[in-house]
Amino acid sequence: MKKHLVNKFDKKMLPSLPRVLYEGKIIVVITEAVAEKAVDFLLSHSILGIDTETRPCFSKGRQNKVALLQVATHNDCFLFRLNHLNNSPAVKRLLEDKNVLKVGLSLHDDINSLSKRFTFKPGFFIDLQDIMKELGVEDLSLAKLYANLFGMKISKREQLSNWEADVLSEKQKRYAATDAWACINLYEEYLRLKETNDYELEIVPSPAPPAEKSSTVDFL
Repeated sequence: MKKHLVNKFDKKMLPSLPRVLYEGKIIVVITEAVAEKAVDFLLSHSILGIDTETRPCFSKGRQNKVALLQVATHNDCFLFRLNHLNNSPAVKRLLEDKNVLKVGLSLHDDINSLSKRFTFKPGFFIDLQDIMKELGVEDLSLAKLYANLFGMKISKREQLSNWEADVLSEKQKRYAATDAWACINLYEEYLRLKETNDYELEIVPSPAPPAEKSSTVDFL
């Protein structure tokens, strides 16, 4: 039976889906020595999932620098705390690497944020939002993509938490790791579907625009 996809995923369905959560090993990186070892390990893999987090700012016109870079393999996730690792040579080496594929979502925004902490030339990256369009999918947020392709939800509850806290909570770490790890799953499923054509796409009709109120006046 072919996998059923929709071009537009109804967000009202998200709460009813089972939750997916990364359950592998998480390593928090706050020193350059550990960062060097972490990058060596990550670059020994063929594919990495990548994402970033920034402490929210609720003052108009202001924006904080990116605080966290999460990079996952299938079984491990490293959380680079960039507010402790500003201008890290190891992180720069990772970002400039041209051999290992790094998969993310809305990478233009992530790279733009990272460039405010590092001067680097982006290496080998693929943005899921670019390639998922080839399947006919139009809703390209991480939560909707995962729900569409796997029928599971990614909770976004920790997104607006303090990513510059002295110590990250377990919920923050799992949230961050899930986002990066999910990118690998999505990319590999995209490859499988493209190779096998084992899916069918349903085009969901767009809701009809509200009817305009008549400007005429009835005289009885």
